[in-house]
Amino acid sequence: MGRSAIKVFGVLALVAAAGLAGADGTDWPTYGHDAGGARHSPLNEITPANVRQLRETWVYHMRPTSAVPPPDAQSAAVEEAQRRAENVAPRRRTTGRYSASQATPLVVGGRMYVSTPYRRVVALEPETGRELWVYDVPGPGQPSLRGVEYWPGNARHAPRILFGTRDGRLIALDAASGVPIKDFGEEGVVNLATPDIVRAAPSSQFAQYGMTSPPIVYRDLVITGAAVQEFPQRGAAGDVRAWDVVTGRLRWTFHTVPRAGEFGNDTWEAESWRDRSGTNVWGFMTVDVKRGMVFLPVAAPAWDRYGGDRKGDNLFGSSVVALAADTGRRLWHFQLVRHDIWDFDTESPPLLIEVRRGSRRIPAVAVVAKSGMLYILDRKTGKSLFPVDERRVPKSDVPGEVAASTQPFSSIEPFARQSFSLEEVAAVTPELEAFCKDFIARYEMHGAEPFTPIGFGKPTIHFPGRLGGANWGGATFDPGRRLLFVNASNLGHVEVLSQREDGAMTNASPASGRFSDRERRLMCQRPPWGTLTAYDVDGGKIVWQVPLGVTDALPEAARATGRPNIGGAITTAGGLVFIGATDDARFRAFDAASGRELWSVKLAASAHATPITYRGKDGKQYVAIIGTGGSFLDSPVDSDALTVFALP
Repeated sequence: MGRSAIKVFGVLALVAAAGLAGADGTDWPTYGHDAGGARHSPLNEITPANVRQLRETWVYHMRPTSAVPPPDAQSAAVEEAQRRAENVAPRRRTTGRYSASQATPLVVGGRMYVSTPYRRVVALEPETGRELWVYDVPGPGQPSLRGVEYWPGNARHAPRILFGTRDGRLIALDAASGVPIKDFGEEGVVNLATPDIVRAAPSSQFAQYGMTSPPIVYRDLVITGAAVQEFPQRGAAGDVRAWDVVTGRLRWTFHTVPRAGEFGNDTWEAESWRDRSGTNVWGFMTVDVKRGMVFLPVAAPAWDRYGGDRKGDNLFGSSVVALAADTGRRLWHFQLVRHDIWDFDTESPPLLIEVRRGSRRIPAVAVVAKSGMLYILDRKTGKSLFPVDERRVPKSDVPGEVAASTQPFSSIEPFARQSFSLEEVAAVTPELEAFCKDFIARYEMHGAEPFTPIGFGKPTIHFPGRLGGANWGGATFDPGRRLLFVNASNLGHVEVLSQREDGAMTNASPASGRFSDRERRLMCQRPPWGTLTAYDVDGGKIVWQVPLGVTDALPEAARATGRPNIGGAITTAGGLVFIGATDDARFRAFDAASGRELWSVKLAASAHATPITYRGKDGKQYVAIIGTGGSFLDSPVDSDALTVFALP
């Protein structure tokens, strides 16, 4: 890989102080705005009083004018194979002209950086969208679909842009020019798919190893997670690793499935830990720079619907794990779901906040879960700051399965629906009510309480479904107002297990899938179908909760149902919450104090991404969002736009 892979548009000067640019918080230098993931900006030019005046300022079209590269073949094959195995309908597509993105741009040192689904990483002028440089990613793998990471450099080395690829590479670019860093790995590339990681990866269409979210930087380390297969059970390891940000040399490895002699290995009975896949960090990590701690949101083990071959609690599956960031040594863990058989990955960024108890200021970690629960933990010890009840949960009737007998329930009021009874069918329209009642009767479905195992030959309606609750977008925290905000989907799933002739378990069934009228995209339980919730973190109480999204297909008086959503929110010192996320293609601003919707604009496609806000060199506050459609909500992929708004 050489300079032929680079197209440089314009001439850029290397600013010595680039690493300190935006030190007042007016840039957006990492996914969470700060390493702790608060996603809160101190900017206050845009307020509840003037937000209605926001206007589109510029649009960058990510699709190059040349022919669109073919989709990432490996990722597409894995996705479609999983969908066939789980009896999920293929994604809705339009002409194939566009590709989907969930990226959050970064703005730092007078440049905007963004990965695109067209095998390119670009640097733009944040005030105009003018291309400054373009890096064409060589080979088959796209850059991670949720964005890139920035390293500010040091006295000897200039700032860098770092990102993973869907086929398992870590790439470092010079932030000023987009040229690969020659001395990082091999000509700017580190191969993440090392033999010790992919040792048991099957040579099949299900095999997967790559990165879908950006890494995170701590001092001179770049820390990586990975996206691996959810099945079959044996495959690439989900280990978390740290690399020297200057040389690309491996510095430490944390085994997310503990090996023989390591803490937690005894939670995998009969050596079921060996060659186990899943149990990976495919979401966003956070860092407490002052204390030298990195926080990992770890996903469920493979296969995440059946655990008869992995009896035990299965650490560190579906857990938050705190490590010493410089060595990878485990400091503490908190398991949100024992022996996960619901796909309740803990992939939301562990949000670093402060909880006030009288005169005390307690450093804490807030975790919003797919289960719809909020946990607030002491950052130093991992102990919950609010009571957690160990409740007995239903047993499994699946042959060979031994579900955990108890699960940890947060005493904080949940932000999403957690159960369903047959009396709660949607009555939004007579047609929908009739469809849903027939759907339930046809397959003899059963409602479920929290953590009810998937039934054997008996379709069960689970809330939250596979997508949560909360998803990878996670929460945002306004430290001035002491409020945490989280968006959630109330999108149930019908699940049933059966046994194939070869004895293996499968959840393929005509009944399996979303609890909805799938053609009209209407949910079968009473609204709200999507929400935005504000919590007082000091008291652990909900301050307000409002529906998030509208259903355009319904009569106007019935449209305020809320909608399924993927992506996150941000907050500002101006008193606003900005969020896209919903599958209704809107981008919205809410009053942080009251939850009142103040502004919305309809985009060309749904924005299943997290926005940013930043101050330009002209002194103006800008708000940016990528809206392409796509995601597991199957929104039509109808755009390639990065859209930026400002006051006139």
